[in-house]
Amino acid sequence: MYMAWWKESVVYQIYPRSFKDSNGDGIGDLKGITSKIEYLRKLGIDVIWLSPIYKSPNDDNGYDISDYQTIMDEFGTMKDFDELLETAHQNGIKIMMDLVVNHSSDEHSWFVESKSSKDNIKRDWYIWKPGKNGNEPTNWEASFKGSTWEYDETTGEYYLHLFSKKQPDLNWENPSLRREIYNMMTWWLDKGIDGFRMDVINFISKDTRYPEGEIIEGKKYGNGSKYYMNGPRIHEFLQEMNKEVLSKYDIITVGETPGVTPDEAKLYTGHNRNELNMVFQFEHMGLGDGSEGKWSNQPWKLSDLKQTLTRWQKGLEDDGWNSLYWNNHDQPRVVSRFGNDQEYRVVSAKMLATCLHMLQGTPYIYQGEEIGMTNVSFESLDQYKDIETLNAYNELVSGHRLSKEEMMKAIHDRGRDNARTPIHWDGTSNAGFTTGTPWIEVNPNYKEVNVERSIKDKGSIFYFYQKLIRLRKEHEIIVYGRYDLILENDEQIYAYTRSLNEEKLLVICNFSLESPKFTLPEGIEYTSSKLLISNYEVIDDETFTDFVMKPYEARVYKLI
Repeated sequence: MYMAWWKESVVYQIYPRSFKDSNGDGIGDLKGITSKIEYLRKLGIDVIWLSPIYKSPNDDNGYDISDYQTIMDEFGTMKDFDELLETAHQNGIKIMMDLVVNHSSDEHSWFVESKSSKDNIKRDWYIWKPGKNGNEPTNWEASFKGSTWEYDETTGEYYLHLFSKKQPDLNWENPSLRREIYNMMTWWLDKGIDGFRMDVINFISKDTRYPEGEIIEGKKYGNGSKYYMNGPRIHEFLQEMNKEVLSKYDIITVGETPGVTPDEAKLYTGHNRNELNMVFQFEHMGLGDGSEGKWSNQPWKLSDLKQTLTRWQKGLEDDGWNSLYWNNHDQPRVVSRFGNDQEYRVVSAKMLATCLHMLQGTPYIYQGEEIGMTNVSFESLDQYKDIETLNAYNELVSGHRLSKEEMMKAIHDRGRDNARTPIHWDGTSNAGFTTGTPWIEVNPNYKEVNVERSIKDKGSIFYFYQKLIRLRKEHEIIVYGRYDLILENDEQIYAYTRSLNEEKLLVICNFSLESPKFTLPEGIEYTSSKLLISNYEVIDDETFTDFVMKPYEARVYKLI
C-alpha cells in the first residue's frame, strides 16, 4: 500500500450557511469561517471541506450554482475567500472545495443560452428531449420527488433534472462543456485550493438511450437510477478529468457516489486507475430504510452495520481507499441516530468517534460533531427549510402514504436540517452564531451543548476528538494497518483489530445501553498492551481480555 498525505489527514466539513455569521444577517459567511480557523487548528484537523460557496439562487442551499467563479453574495466576496485561504494555509490547514458539475442552476448563463433556442451553440450543454406520447421522455423519478423532466415552452422540449427542476443536468457527452468545466477547475487550483469533493459525480454519465425506469407498485414514477448511476462513460470522463486537471496538482479528491459497491469503488479509487483518491458510499447510512427510503425508518441490527463497514474495509484494503464518516450536511446527527443523545450523549458520541476514527480510511468530521450536537425536533413543518424534506412531506402525506405524525417523526429522525441548524459557539442568544435572526432556528439545547463549554471541560467530546486526531499522527498503524472484524455476530459490541508489521490495535465499542461482557477471542497473540484511549476511566491493572462493559463504552489497546 502506498503512502499519501491525504490518507493521513483528518477532514472537517463546513456548511458555511450555518457555521458563523460575521455581519449579523443571520447567514454564516466566509469572514465567519476565517474568524474560527484558530479553533479548528486547536482541534487538530488538516483539511477543511467547504460546502458550496459559489453564486446561487439557493434552491438547494448552494448546490444549484449560477456562476462557478463568483462567491455567493451572502457569503462575502472573492477577497474574503482569498483571506480565508491564506489564513488557513498559514495555520497548516488545506481547503477542499465542493465541485458540483452533474448539474448547474437554471439561472446559470449556460442554461439561459441553452434554452433560448434549439440551434443555440450551448443547446447541447444540457439534456433536452421531446415528449413521448404526450408525456415526459421517460418515467424517471427525481431525487427530490416528481418527474426528472421539466417542460420548457420556449422550445417545446423537456430538460433532464435528476434533482430540483432548478438544477438542470449538464450533458457530459459534449466535449466543449467538459473543456469549460476543466478550465474552471484549473482556475480554482491555480488560485491555491487543495482539492475537490465532487457532488454525485457518478451521475455524470447517462445511458443515452434513456430507457424507462423500473415501476415500483404504488408509485407514480419509475426508478431510472441504473441508467444514470455509474453510467457507461463514467470512468472515461473521470480519467480525462484526471489527465487534464487533477494529475497536475498534489491534491485531495473525493467523489460522492450513491449506489456504488466496493468493487465499483475500486474502479474509482484504485492506485493505477488515475481517477479519484476516495469515494463517499452510503450503505451504512441507508440502514433502516423502508419502502419510502429514509422516511419509513425500520429497526436495524448492529450486525448489519458491522457487515457493511467490514465489506468496505476489506474490499478496499489492497487497492483504493475509504472515506470514513458518520455525519454530513445530508445526514442526521450521529449521536441521535446511532448513539444516545440523552443521558449518554457524551459517552456515546465518544464511542462513535472511536469506532470510526480507528477504521482504515480518511476520517471526516462534520461541524458540531466534535461537541456532540444532536438532532433538532422542530414542532412545525414551517420551521424546516430543506427542499428534500418539504417535497417529501407534500408527496407522502398528501398521497396518504404516510400520516402527518409518521412523517414528522421521520423528519425528526432522518431529515437533512438536523445537520443544518447553526453551530453552538456559546450559551448567549442564538448560540453565538449571529447577532441577527438565524436563517434556520437554533437547536434549543445550545446552552448545554456548545463550544465554549466544551473548551472549558477537559473531559469534553472536543478534547476526545483532539486526542483521536493526535493518535492518528503518532501511530502509523491507525492509518495503514489492516482491519479484521472479531465477534462478528455480537449485537451489542463492535470489536475489531488493526495490524501492521508486529503491532496490533484492539478496538472495542459497546453500541448499547446494556453492560455486555467482552471476551477476547482465541488466536489474538500479544506480549504487552497499552491503553491508547477510552471514554470511561479504566483502572491500570484491569484486564481487557475479559471484562464487563459500561453503556456505550469504548476502548482502544495497542498490542505488541
